[in-house]
Amino acid sequence: MKQIDILCVGEVLVDFIGHQQEVQINNTRDYHRYLGGSPANVAINSSRLGLKSVMVATVGDDGFGEYIFKRLNEANVATNQINKIQNKPTSVIFVSRTGGTPEFIPFREADAYITEDQICGELLSATKIYHTTCFALSKEPAQTTILKKAQQAFDLGCKLSIDVNYAKKLWESQDAALKVIKAYCKFNPLVKISEDDMLRLFEKEMPHEYIFDFFHSEGVQTICLTLGDKGVKLSQKGEKIISLPAIKVDKIMDATGAGDAFWSGFLFAYIKEKPIEECLQMALKLAALKLQNVGRLPDNINILSELL
Repeated sequence: MKQIDILCVGEVLVDFIGHQQEVQINNTRDYHRYLGGSPANVAINSSRLGLKSVMVATVGDDGFGEYIFKRLNEANVATNQINKIQNKPTSVIFVSRTGGTPEFIPFREADAYITEDQICGELLSATKIYHTTCFALSKEPAQTTILKKAQQAFDLGCKLSIDVNYAKKLWESQDAALKVIKAYCKFNPLVKISEDDMLRLFEKEMPHEYIFDFFHSEGVQTICLTLGDKGVKLSQKGEKIISLPAIKVDKIMDATGAGDAFWSGFLFAYIKEKPIEECLQMALKLAALKLQNVGRLPDNINILSELL
């Protein structure tokens, strides 16, 4: 029996989200602090859904690092694999508050220093899903570590997962990003990509079928394309494309982390061996709940009961 439901490998950092809504960073006067990083959000959401989640990451030996440990421990995320380093500060990101795709400015330091000794074979043998992000793969030494351990995870029978949250400012070049994404895709991960990610990665509008064909040709069986308020499309190789509408939200408070909430719901249902359409429905419910709150999913509700 595999005791770890999700091993989240990648960035954990501090998000400073603008207090003024629908204002770009150049006009934002003040910010509120939140725990951030896509894998960290997935780890916390998964834990709150009753799954056993483990975070593999690196923070600085500073106040922000202490804050991150505190928030993850409060959410019952296992933090034994998080490294604390002396010579780099904890990474922070400033984010605009918006109902659409937020603007962000990253100050990356400690998050990229994920090393192989943080992920042993015993840990991977106990894991059901090995999850990471494009963000985490964009810098060394994390890139080499994550790819090497992805191979090992695959060989040990883990299901892999990736959020292709590509942003040009994080990578040396588009070609470098595509090369790394393709290297990860050969392990047949569950792929989540948004319409915005797609536009950034390919630098032009593409038919959705092209995106599905691109990932299928690289060895991916299941691709989930999120379309914001237009819902979601999912393609499984050789199967008919599934399309579902988004759940209507009367007032969007903040879109930061909505994709992570979506993917947390999807992976939760996938681990529970639900039919693929039910995985999407749970994902959409969790995303809608997140959109109604600033920062992460609210602490004062049982999010599992919201899904069932």
